[in-house]
Amino acid sequence: MEPKRTFDLLEDYRTKYAYKQDAIVAKEKGEWAKYSAGDYVNHSNYISYGLLALGLKKGDKIATISNNRPEWNFIDMGMAQAGIVHVPIYPTISSEDYEYILNHSRPALVILSDKSLCDKICPVAKKVDSVKDVYSFNEVDGIKNWREIVDLGIKSAGKFKSELEKIKNSIKEEELATIIYTSGTTGNPKGVMLSHKNIMSNVHSISQVFDFNDTHRILSFLPISHVFERTINYYFQRVGISIFYAENMGTITDNLKDVKPHVFIAVPRVLEKVYDKIIGKGKDLKGIKKQIFFWAVKLGAKYKFNNGNSKFYNLRLKLARKLIFSKWSEALGGQLEVVVAGGAALQPRLAIIFNAAGIPVVEGYGMTEASPVIATNRPPDKNEVCVGTVGPAIPGVHVKIADDGEILCKGDNVMMGYYNEPELTAEVIDADGWLHTGDIGELVKGKFLKITDRKKEMFKLSSGKYIAPQPIENKLKESFFIEQAMVIGENEKFASALISPNFPFLHNWCSLHDVKYRDNPELIQHPKVVARFQREVNEINKQIGATEQIKRFRLINEEWTPQTGELSPTLKLKRKYLTNKYKEVIDEIYSVQKNGNL
Repeated sequence: MEPKRTFDLLEDYRTKYAYKQDAIVAKEKGEWAKYSAGDYVNHSNYISYGLLALGLKKGDKIATISNNRPEWNFIDMGMAQAGIVHVPIYPTISSEDYEYILNHSRPALVILSDKSLCDKICPVAKKVDSVKDVYSFNEVDGIKNWREIVDLGIKSAGKFKSELEKIKNSIKEEELATIIYTSGTTGNPKGVMLSHKNIMSNVHSISQVFDFNDTHRILSFLPISHVFERTINYYFQRVGISIFYAENMGTITDNLKDVKPHVFIAVPRVLEKVYDKIIGKGKDLKGIKKQIFFWAVKLGAKYKFNNGNSKFYNLRLKLARKLIFSKWSEALGGQLEVVVAGGAALQPRLAIIFNAAGIPVVEGYGMTEASPVIATNRPPDKNEVCVGTVGPAIPGVHVKIADDGEILCKGDNVMMGYYNEPELTAEVIDADGWLHTGDIGELVKGKFLKITDRKKEMFKLSSGKYIAPQPIENKLKESFFIEQAMVIGENEKFASALISPNFPFLHNWCSLHDVKYRDNPELIQHPKVVARFQREVNEINKQIGATEQIKRFRLINEEWTPQTGELSPTLKLKRKYLTNKYKEVIDEIYSVQKNGNL
């Protein structure tokens, strides 16, 4: 019987995967600590008993703010089967967003991962009168530890066992399971209400696309508080995959070598950084080794999907894989069967080169409001890949394109609505149940969904011509010199860009070209540096239409990160924030032309 509620997955662990000793694994004190299927079930039950003993009731809420770790799952399942609503929050947002979300969601408890988050969030939580207590996963002085809930659950098991069973039996699949707050790229975060049915319908759909089983391993490193990683983690649990949690983003390379995963989920920026690092090493090679390396890269760039390569090409590719690409694969653990990229547009060249290298990368698409997956390219061996698209809709999800180009989606995965925001809900879910995604797209060959831009991010020049910024930004980021870029120009005569350089690469370039500078603010003003970036922009301009071309740009002396506010937790540009932050720079770009030059 298919699990209908998230906590039904525990029954699968109890009956199908009881033998698994590495159901969930994470580093503890430098060593990989394994939790068996039995550990998972028991800890989840103890959490349920402990929460009931604390007086929490069905319908109450608990907020968690944590890195990826086994304890997150125990808390999540313990809440779910007690009918308590989980409000997971990113650990990298601003204090203002924390305060807004906690006041809006009104949780009874807040559970944090470590001291740094306690220091940041405890003062905020004290201002929210619904919060009765704060707990921490790590030992933190003055803060209750999550194990106190477990210990209370162990002591209270006899008292609450029958009550928990009654609650579990009373929970219908249509009931609210979680409230996930969107990252708020254009305003305050919105609380997306997802039912058990929303999430589990997506899990079942994903199960029909991928063929993993209990012999496989996953390395999880995207925030589990994000719906994509969370739903895919439920899928992994559904089919018995061993889940390994990376220590942090900085240890991914080492963790990949340790775990040798068969699958992982990534945002495109992670793959861009992996590619840039590999190419950087190739540039450091000498003589014949360097020639062979870039011969393989050029060959890989001509790769075609769906058995579209000639026999002669395949012979050369086999040699390239043996000499060069095998080392790429080894750096990622050597056993990858698929990498799923989502959250932003994947550069087609990366999909092509990684697949040529024998590292299957497929692009998918979704949104929190859709639980989240809407469409995905299938694994390459299924010959259902179309580069530059996000693939066909997944089973059970229907997609159509509205008259204005907006992508609409319908299915059991579509959210219940925004928490306490009925008017906003009515704006995105129409009377016929279609979710208006806010993305513009088209269907290639009648089935492959292609995203062209965000509806709200498109802007009009004073000439009346529309600009879709994302494709231009993605082309700019293909440059080794450019880490991030934001295209601007609404109601102006021409498009321009703010560019955050790839500072490590730029610093190395400066040392090779005898460019002297004191600090980054001085560096970005250096004539040689500006001229070099102008060359990069000129190359991009050759590839796009005259209206879209970047007539002016300004280099920014700071890196953009989620921690500093310029990017969302999923590495999307926070355009409103950036526009306000760099208002003076933007005003200067569009000030009166000097000397007749743009």
